[in-house]
Amino acid sequence: MQDHPIILFDGVCNFCNSAVNFVIKRDPQSKFRFATLQSEKAHEILSARQLSSSDLSSFVFIKDDKVYTRSTAALKVCQDLSGLWPMMYVFMIVPRFIRDGVYNWIARHRYQWFGKRDTCMMPTNDLRSRFLNEPI
Repeated sequence: MQDHPIILFDGVCNFCNSAVNFVIKRDPQSKFRFATLQSEKAHEILSARQLSSSDLSSFVFIKDDKVYTRSTAALKVCQDLSGLWPMMYVFMIVPRFIRDGVYNWIARHRYQWFGKRDTCMMPTNDLRSRFLNEPI
């Protein structure tokens, strides 16, 4: 698992699931691994790093054993995508409190704007190996 960057996301959020599908389409080398924040695996990963697993509003990215959250996580993921997406990393020059302010505003409204599922996303058989485990 250390060889692959890990994305932890809210598995019932339609916006978050769309973001995961976006990453999958732009990750032809299958570098990324995924787990829903509701999963036992996410709880294990976060607990091992003394982080709370109760905050479902944060997108978490772990790479090279470093943990990134919110807007920094999203921009770090962009660095590893195919195409022109790595250019998004230029937004790291925007102060974090501004980036995270926008991130938090979207996170607060994501269910209202994009909807919510009753259960976490179930990966297709083709993608199952990229997901660390099923939600609890």
